[in-house]
Amino acid sequence: MSKKHIEECIRTSLEGYFKDLHGTEPGGMYDMMVRVVEKPLLEVVMQHADQNQSRAADWLGLNRNTLRKKLLEHKLLT
Repeated sequence: MSKKHIEECIRTSLEGYFKDLHGTEPGGMYDMMVRVVEKPLLEVVMQHADQNQSRAADWLGLNRNTLRKKLLEHKLLT
């Protein structure tokens, strides 16, 4: 799957979101999008990194402590 395909999936989902609003103006979309994308991103990366936080942090371009904080926020640490 290419970056362009991922972008198109997001674009299509956002168009559906606006359609479902039936003209109502949205609020807080940026935070909403970060929340709904960040958790599955972290889940999949951690799975492929065999739960190795250092490796996952490298792949994501994050500091390991930042990754740990995000994993805790999303309740992804056991």
